Amino acid sequence: MAISEGGLLTDEIRQKVWPKLLNVNTNDPPPISGKDLRQVSKDYQQVLLDVRRSLRRFPPGMPEQQREGLQEELIDIILLVLERNPQLHYYQGYHDIVVTFLLVVGEKLTASLVEKLSTHHLRDFMDPTMDNTKHILNYLMPIIDQVNPELHDFMQSAEVGTIFALSWLITWFGHVLSDFRHVVRLYDFFLACHPLMPIYFAAVIVLYREQEVLDCDCDMASVHHLLSQIPQDLPYETLISRAGDLFVQFPPSELAREAAAQQQAEKTAASTFKDFELASAQQRPDMVLRQRFRGLLRPEDRTKDVLTKPRTNRFMKLAVMGLTVALGAAALAVVKSALEWAPKFQLQLFP
Repeated sequence: MAISEGGLLTDEIRQKVWPKLLNVNTNDPPPISGKDLRQVSKDYQQVLLDVRRSLRRFPPGMPEQQREGLQEELIDIILLVLERNPQLHYYQGYHDIVVTFLLVVGEKLTASLVEKLSTHHLRDFMDPTMDNTKHILNYLMPIIDQVNPELHDFMQSAEVGTIFALSWLITWFGHVLSDFRHVVRLYDFFLACHPLMPIYFAAVIVLYREQEVLDCDCDMASVHHLLSQIPQDLPYETLISRAGDLFVQFPPSELAREAAAQQQAEKTAASTFKDFELASAQQRPDMVLRQRFRGLLRPEDRTKDVLTKPRTNRFMKLAVMGLTVALGAAALAVVKSALEWAPKFQLQLFP
């Protein structure tokens, strides 16, 4: 259901299904004692500032007293997860993910779900440095290159990099979409799929806006400004379906060819996804995506994807390259970009 059209449809269904997708026992939630941590947590002041700035993430018309109560719960949950997992480091934008869970499943269940999510899907974003996050961002351009070389080359010429997609990735689009229905629909999809699926969805958004990008002046400022503003009327179901199809056509193991050293794979959350998947009792959504792509498309569609404009011998190249890399190398860095992280970008991305 989570990867089918419309997703899980209601929050009542999500309250039952999201824990199963994360393999969380809902009968034994951790006690929420975040208030006791406020005096000792090194992250408290930053969390407090971020939560105070999160007013627009709450439903319009919500009574002020109710919203303030939820903001207090949000602070407590974040501090609790960080205290229970000292290897995790808070980042600006993390609260955008936690508040989505809080609004859907409530305080007690949110703590359990976010803790599991933070130690698996989000783990790379919670490292002490941005290295692994940049590695994941570096998948964006290779995906675009496989599908639309002209668009890829234009963006490379503009030297736009991938920083425009940073807030998309690390908040699962929660910070940039104004309609909460669209946010939770994407969360349905991402929770049911591989940890790298958000970067595939980011690529699909860029591909969908191909003509807008190509009509831009070919310079960093123009292209970055355009892509930083996500249209709110995107055809989400179409894009979700295309992201799933691209994941099947161009899995991370093939995109990892131009990656950095093999040992980097052992440092990324995507590399542990297989263990997480095997430990879970739920369906295997990535396999469902593969079956849907192979079984439901018409024969002619299997060889001609409307999204793809391949270069000569591209599929021969992929066939040869795909022989030697396992899916466990999914989060290898693709090409080490010239992008150097600067903390000042956080203030620009999360006003």
